[in-house]
Amino acid sequence: MFSKPGRQLLCWYRHNVIFNPIMADTTNAEYITPDQLCAGLYIHLDLGWMDHPFPLGSFKIKNDEQIETIRSLGLNRIRFDPRKSDTKPLPRQAQPTTPPPPPVPAQDSPAIQAKKARLEKLNQQRTAIAECEKKFHGAATAIKNITRNLFARPEEALREATKLVEGMVDSLLLDKEIAIHLMSDKVAGEEVYFHSLNVAVLAMMLAKEIGLPAEDIRELGMGAMFHDIGKVEIPDRILLKTEQLTHAEQELLQQHPIFGLKIGAKVGLSKRAAEVVLQHHEFIDGTGYPSHLAGDQIAPLAKLLSIVNMYDNLCNCPNPANSLTPHEALSQLFALHRNHFDVTMLKTFIRCLGVYPPGSIVKLSNDVIGMILSVNSSNPLKPCVVVFDPNVPKTEAIIVDLAQEDDLSIVASIRPGQLPRQIHDYLSPRKRVNYYFDGASSASKKT
Repeated sequence: MFSKPGRQLLCWYRHNVIFNPIMADTTNAEYITPDQLCAGLYIHLDLGWMDHPFPLGSFKIKNDEQIETIRSLGLNRIRFDPRKSDTKPLPRQAQPTTPPPPPVPAQDSPAIQAKKARLEKLNQQRTAIAECEKKFHGAATAIKNITRNLFARPEEALREATKLVEGMVDSLLLDKEIAIHLMSDKVAGEEVYFHSLNVAVLAMMLAKEIGLPAEDIRELGMGAMFHDIGKVEIPDRILLKTEQLTHAEQELLQQHPIFGLKIGAKVGLSKRAAEVVLQHHEFIDGTGYPSHLAGDQIAPLAKLLSIVNMYDNLCNCPNPANSLTPHEALSQLFALHRNHFDVTMLKTFIRCLGVYPPGSIVKLSNDVIGMILSVNSSNPLKPCVVVFDPNVPKTEAIIVDLAQEDDLSIVASIRPGQLPRQIHDYLSPRKRVNYYFDGASSASKKT
């Protein structure tokens, strides 16, 4: 049976993941004239994205300044949703006898000028993410080369790994705010390298959040890079098998930490990094492998890595059909597996990634569907979301920073398979969920 917190989170998870209408309900929409606008009304602007200055076309009016901006858009009528509004529209005023002033030329209108500024910020965000993705693929290539050189040139492999980890630690410690970005899955057949990189990135991030010193983060990073190296001794027919393993196959697979320890000794891994390799499948309740260690018998860095390793394995199964969404994986870690892990570390990990980690498909409070693109570790409940808007080309998709939108929030998680085809093709949910971190750039910090 689950503990009370476990039951609460599992009930919350069932409600938000399983019961989540996807498409916006427009049956309650009505129309008003601009003179009826007031704070508290939830409106929909039937305009193209470049024709208004707001981050999205559907929102709740907050103040008189927004009202004046909406009136300047030249709309004769405005759609609003009584169900989502806090108040009723103002009474309709008599039509003025004098004609309205001529509209401001499009290129000079405040709406266009404001939207151009927002578009520039979006471009800065895209540039920062593209640079992060470049670093991610460079790191994955480095891990591939390290693995290839492991037996022929072990000293060179160790030097390359040390250089890679040192660079990642320097990046982690450079900024207080660390953004965890969702990376693309364009490179096929590189899953083993992406897994090692994912685990290293998330483990080092968690170590920083817990407050471990730089030397501990380096040791953890080295252990994470090599944590699955023992799998080179396991046949591909077992590693790549999508059906359930036989008992004999499972027993052989569970030897990979021991194989990894032997390989690590040949490479020259430090004692602490080698402990991570050997113990990354051990659980504090004694149900792990290969030695069924429990509690303080497990090295602290290995306790940390076991959390991240299980999370990535849940998100990226050999059979993609069995993979959980990032949101589901975090929920399952807490609700079903929390006895395996150090509770403080687990809670910190969930807090760092947020309830909705990068890669989660979500529904916002204005009924818009989006995908979590990045999470700032200092404000994980307010991630950046790329949103579906049929009026905006996919290559120019809007990125909304919820940290700067007080009236927007996430209300539900959605499985990619539940998405209508048009939205699925637009958001392109990742078959594999890959992460990389970068010090928060000026484009992603609050201004």
